[in-house]
Amino acid sequence: MKAIYIDEPFKVSIRDIDMPVRREGEALLKVLFGGICGSDLGSYRGTFAYFDYPRIPGHEFAAQIVEIGENDRGLKEGMIVTCNPYFNCGGCYSCRRGIVNACMDNQTMGCQRDGAFCEYITMPIERIYDGKGLQPKVLAAIEPFAIAYHGVQRAGICPGDKVLVIGGGTIGVLAANAAKALGGEVYLCDIPQAEEKLKRSQSVFHFAGTVINEGPEALEKAVREITGESDLRGNAAANGFDVCIEAVGLPQTFQNCIDSAAFGGKVVQIGVGKQNLDFNFTLLQKKELNVFGSRNALKKDFLELIDLVSEGKVDLEKIVTNVYDFKDAAQAFEDFHTRGGSMLKVGIDFGHIR
Repeated sequence: MKAIYIDEPFKVSIRDIDMPVRREGEALLKVLFGGICGSDLGSYRGTFAYFDYPRIPGHEFAAQIVEIGENDRGLKEGMIVTCNPYFNCGGCYSCRRGIVNACMDNQTMGCQRDGAFCEYITMPIERIYDGKGLQPKVLAAIEPFAIAYHGVQRAGICPGDKVLVIGGGTIGVLAANAAKALGGEVYLCDIPQAEEKLKRSQSVFHFAGTVINEGPEALEKAVREITGESDLRGNAAANGFDVCIEAVGLPQTFQNCIDSAAFGGKVVQIGVGKQNLDFNFTLLQKKELNVFGSRNALKKDFLELIDLVSEGKVDLEKIVTNVYDFKDAAQAFEDFHTRGGSMLKVGIDFGHIR
């Protein structure tokens, strides 16, 4: 069969490899559609923290069951499904406490282990979820939605909370949708180079507003205009956002969240990066900030979102802005790298591979 590989930074190839062999407790799946994640793009650029070369990328996907044994989950051959791609060890302290998404030896498909961007894969049956009639292009977007949804739930957003989401990519837009669904007054923020993408997201999803992050001073002004001012002994200061969500993975955007959060506010870190940040950590104490890390997602996140989308409460199809044929995978990665400011979710149609 054929598989997509990232051989080294900025080099993608399609190779012929052996078909996988289904073992007891697994299903053989034919991959139908995959989404290029921000982490896949980081792997292509050489900036993602959890990737070794060469490797098959991909953990956002929809597939059809080709072979499956008897199971108690109602899964049958021919069904269109998606999967939980975060393989946990089952024995570490996190796993023993049920925090399997933060397994100390986590191996996510397409990151610490080979991913789904190939014709066929095998998956443990317990990781396979019925797509409930969703089209493959939509079903493949459930995984990034689960990442965003899990992070937003960490913040415990209440109706009326002012929420700033920094990062207008797929995870940021999906986090903004999740926060909006929970009653938040949501503002989506990104740099000037992504203004086109911000405008499109705003026109489609109708957030409370958008913010162009042209630098610390401009962002501080926007925060003041949106959240109001407190007069502290004659010195004007922004009230700040109740919740700030970082969905980029850069030091400066995490700092933006710390600076933009209200006293007593919450910061959620979803983005993944390699760089360090030297910052005045006393701000955490001074503001009494609640800072949450958010990693991967849980089974319940997938199941809740499949129901949410299948019920028509969120239109995930609008997230996918660009679709490439499997044979054009190298071009898909390069275009996403060079034109990412205008592309939201880039998909690969497996076709099935011609």
